[in-house]
Amino acid sequence: MTKIQNSKPVYDLEERTFQFAKDVRLFVKTLPNTIANIEDSRQVVKASGSVGANYREANEALSKKDFVMRIKICRKESKESAYWLRLINETNNLKNADEAERLRQEANELKKIFSSILEKSK
Repeated sequence: MTKIQNSKPVYDLEERTFQFAKDVRLFVKTLPNTIANIEDSRQVVKASGSVGANYREANEALSKKDFVMRIKICRKESKESAYWLRLINETNNLKNADEAERLRQEANELKKIFSSILEKSK
């Protein structure tokens, strides 16, 4: 969140999705090195990065149809990120389980934001 002088806060969704992907990458570096965690980490890293990448693509969309498709992908990848984060959290005895939960909640918040954008795009 950034502020413009004498104005309300501006919520930068591009920055928020970047921070989400970054935080997921930092989180997976803390996981125990098991076959399941390696595979689950790959999945959540791909999904979390795709959220922000597709949001940027949506902002550069050539048509409304293209915009809507990209936002749907953002929503889908947000849901997928939440899934992998939950799975990682529930199959490990993590010291930083609160961080896994925070990231899962952020993924769910992003999903809600993209759902709202889709509703308003109709």
